[in-house]
Amino acid sequence: MAHIALYRTWRSQVFREVVGQKHITQTLQNSLRENRLSHAYLFSGPRGTGKTSTAKILAKAVNCEKGPNEEPCNECSACLRITEGSVMDVVEIDAASNRGVEEIRDIRDRVKYAPTEVRQKVYIIDEVHMLTTEAFNALLKTLEEPPAHVMFILATTEPHRLPATIISRCQRFDFRRVSLEEQVQRLQYVCEQEQISIDEEALHYIARLSDGGMRDALSLLDQSASFAADRIAISDILSITGGVASDQFEKLVKAIKDKDLGAALELIDRFMQEGKSADKCMESLIEYFRDLLMVRMVPNSPAVTERIFDLPHLQSVASSFSPSDMMRMIEVLNHYQSEMKYSVQPQTMLEIAVMKVSEIHSLQSGPSDLLQTSASPTAAVPSQQSNLLQEMSAKLLKLEDQLAALMKSGVAVQSADAVSKAPTPKAPPASVPSRKSGLKLDAYLQAVQGEETRMALMKWGQILGTVKEKKITVHAWLVNGDLVCSQGDSLLVAFKNEMHRDTTEKPENKQLIEQVITAVLGKPFRLVTIMRKEWDDAQAKAVEVPQEVLELQPEENLNGGHKEEWISEAIQLFGEDLVKINED
Repeated sequence: MAHIALYRTWRSQVFREVVGQKHITQTLQNSLRENRLSHAYLFSGPRGTGKTSTAKILAKAVNCEKGPNEEPCNECSACLRITEGSVMDVVEIDAASNRGVEEIRDIRDRVKYAPTEVRQKVYIIDEVHMLTTEAFNALLKTLEEPPAHVMFILATTEPHRLPATIISRCQRFDFRRVSLEEQVQRLQYVCEQEQISIDEEALHYIARLSDGGMRDALSLLDQSASFAADRIAISDILSITGGVASDQFEKLVKAIKDKDLGAALELIDRFMQEGKSADKCMESLIEYFRDLLMVRMVPNSPAVTERIFDLPHLQSVASSFSPSDMMRMIEVLNHYQSEMKYSVQPQTMLEIAVMKVSEIHSLQSGPSDLLQTSASPTAAVPSQQSNLLQEMSAKLLKLEDQLAALMKSGVAVQSADAVSKAPTPKAPPASVPSRKSGLKLDAYLQAVQGEETRMALMKWGQILGTVKEKKITVHAWLVNGDLVCSQGDSLLVAFKNEMHRDTTEKPENKQLIEQVITAVLGKPFRLVTIMRKEWDDAQAKAVEVPQEVLELQPEENLNGGHKEEWISEAIQLFGEDLVKINED
């Protein structure tokens, strides 16, 4: 068992032992056979898929004393010493810890000298995307004019972070995730070589947890072999990883189907008592419903037959739910999984999510309505919704009475939508300072309907998406705000929550957001924030009818002098399109 760790490099001494990457190894073997090697290669793909192992095999193949051959002999002095890592001309560099320009300049100075121990110098730069911009520029010079005796092999999990000038000077090979079937076969081979007893279901579970990374699968097998007393069972792996057995999830799903909330909450509490984490349970529950949906929708797909161990049994569970129900359940669970990241009570969020999905059968709303009802942990149940509708109706009647009284004064007030779509008033409203921040809002209020605001709103979604790619925690705070105006070199964002606003205003967060805004909109912008209530109050005050106008009596309105005076004032304040005169 102690030798399983050696298989983390898969004991891949030759190309044919690299699991799941035949499309790459065959191309490299053909290049070696025809002696058409490149001076620089880029190996990209998920972690644990064989990028570094393939790079080392290629380094041995080009320097083998019996080659270059399609496969290194692994018997000569060069092959054995490269495997041990004792050849000075074959250098492996971790760019995560050697990312500066000085390290790359040192390489650039050394490549001009011929190799002393083997045929060709090989530099393997792992996690190359971690290099600084200056280091990339220094590396670019070497890649443009490489000596004939030097080969560079760049490995990365994030090729999109590499400059295009670097990528264009390399032969690129994209490593794929190893299929579940290939992983299971390799794990079985390792177990046979190391005389390990393991259940087939446990093998499939290890392969599934590794998510296509063979190195992760072998590490988990190594840990399981150390943990298990005799034969490795699925329960051993669940104990190590903190996962929940599928039969336990089946009980939870049955409780959800039967709307037995008591049984569901008891199961969740049992999971927590056993040391399971709420976020891991939520993740596993989403995956379980995903499997149920796949079994129901595409039962014969290879994605289903490879991933699921006991397919007939899962089909019987899936028959209890309609596809639309399962999709809505996944949406709700995914929503609460996001909320769980910012909650100090993740178990409570898991319990609320389970209660929500148990009500899906009785809800007649579509997915969008369901997400609205689950927007917060205290979302109203049907009876509370009825009370809320009654309260809103009462408020609406009160507003209608107020509008009717205002109409009697001679000025017709249009709807909020009509006001927002109306042209900018001819005369600016009275100065409306922000109550808390002291920000003068006159210019922003006038620019709400401007072309700059319209263009910024069209690209606001792109701005949020880019911020999320760069730093998801900053996106979590910024998404709470609404872009309300673009004026000059400023974007005004209104926040409902003061904590979200304060976190967004932190210098490092604000700087990142402003960089993204500038990149998306094409010119420098600064981020200005305000509380939503302050902005709404300022808008309301800007369109407020002067009190002296409201106090005019109908008979005064009919007098010519008074009538002409307040009509002119109203038109000046609100524009001709917003003022209508009623003759009694």
